[in-house]
Amino acid sequence: MSETLDLTLTDDPDQQNDVFVAAFNSGQGAIFDQLYRADAISNLTGTPRTGADRTKSITEFLATEPKLNSKVLRTFSTGDTSLLIVEFHLEVTGEDGKPQKIDGTCTDVLVRGEDGKWIMAVDRPVADETSA
Repeated sequence: MSETLDLTLTDDPDQQNDVFVAAFNSGQGAIFDQLYRADAISNLTGTPRTGADRTKSITEFLATEPKLNSKVLRTFSTGDTSLLIVEFHLEVTGEDGKPQKIDGTCTDVLVRGEDGKWIMAVDRPVADETSA
């Protein structure tokens, strides 16, 4: 049975984070990747990627079923560009097969399309440093 996701891009950059989290947590990389401009850059997998390389790496990563929780801390908008500062909490399966939690801050750049809806242009999550 397939669950229906509301991936409607919004005209409110703060609400777009909810769409982003729902798509991420679906585990469906190809669907999640639709939230990005074709030329968008994502550092989601640890290396800046764009185009088909971005789609492939996101699809492979989301297939491991990570779970994301995030909230927008600040939004700076001017014209057709918005910068979002987002706090994130990510649960992944580590290389040893055990659950691992990653917290950090993400800087997202959204641009407004001709339809007035916001879409991701730059996605740059940075994990907090952990003490050894």
